[in-house]
Amino acid sequence: MDIRGVIFDLDGVLTDTAEYHYRAWQRLADEEGIPFTREDNEALRGISRRESLELLLRGRPVTEEQVQALMERKNQYYRQMIKQITPADLLPGVADLLKELKTSGIKVAIASASKNARDVIEQLGIAGQVDAISDGYSVTQTKPAPNLFLHAAQQLGLPPSQCLVVEDATSGVEAAKTAGMWVVGLGPVTRVGRADVIFPSLIGLQWQNILEALEHRRSEYFSPTTEN
Repeated sequence: MDIRGVIFDLDGVLTDTAEYHYRAWQRLADEEGIPFTREDNEALRGISRRESLELLLRGRPVTEEQVQALMERKNQYYRQMIKQITPADLLPGVADLLKELKTSGIKVAIASASKNARDVIEQLGIAGQVDAISDGYSVTQTKPAPNLFLHAAQQLGLPPSQCLVVEDATSGVEAAKTAGMWVVGLGPVTRVGRADVIFPSLIGLQWQNILEALEHRRSEYFSPTTEN
């Protein structure tokens, strides 16, 4: 397969900032007297801050000024929490896969709806291993729209067909498929079932394993049907 670039989602794929997001939204919800659970937080995975706030508010009427103030408060709480992130917070398997991709001449991008993505990448110590970053400032429409991944591919100088996306969220998988890219889903089938191939995590996963799984999947897509 002619894949020349890998585009990683950030939260839940390279590092687990989901807990920090949850705590920040939980604090905001508690202050506003809005019921909010970990199950509610799952629906916010992979979408923008504004869309997350709309789900949190559940139709509660607010002015645009209040929306901006609430989003800023949540972001302040989150930014305070992520100051403690270090390279030790890379998820298992990430460092080895990034090194292997570099050795194999594969370009690497990170595409995250977060506007704090660059700060997190710097604190994780992987900025030098990344060729391009697309974040919440890069496009006006984030996942599940394909814009973020298309922007990343453009930054890499590659057509969508030569890019592979690694995602852990339903909205991210949808965005990558719409962009015309191959997709590796990380996590349960209930969440990433539309991905081309699915793995539980990046632990022990090598580039050759991914390519072989994709080749097998492609052969299923394009195998001729037998007529009786």
